Amino acid sequence: MSEVARVGKGKSKDSVRDDAGRSTAEIEANIARTRNQLADTLDELAMRVHPTTIAAQTRAKVLGAVEQRVGRCYVAASRGVERLRAELTDDQGRPRPERVVPVVLVGGGVLLLIASAKRRKKD
Repeated sequence: MSEVARVGKGKSKDSVRDDAGRSTAEIEANIARTRNQLADTLDELAMRVHPTTIAAQTRAKVLGAVEQRVGRCYVAASRGVERLRAELTDDQGRPRPERVVPVVLVGGGVLLLIASAKRRKKD
């Protein structure tokens, strides 16, 4: 007869040992600890799959991607402005009329075309 079976025959519950040498109290404490760890794990999993958590994670990913794209666009625009500035000014930073005047004329022509197209749509 095993010692666990002899609990009722004069031995206290704490003095009974299993094959690994653990007392019943140690086994029960281990079960309680494991049960608490399992409950914590289930709570964490429930939090991870909760719609609010998933929505927040998705929102953070989208915002991160948008911020990255905006940053790249800003850098590209800054480089473009610097190149344009270098083309339209000399080494001392003074405007080069032979390059500025055509740009201004083309820009003005584009604005006039846009304005006339808007006027035609209204009529």
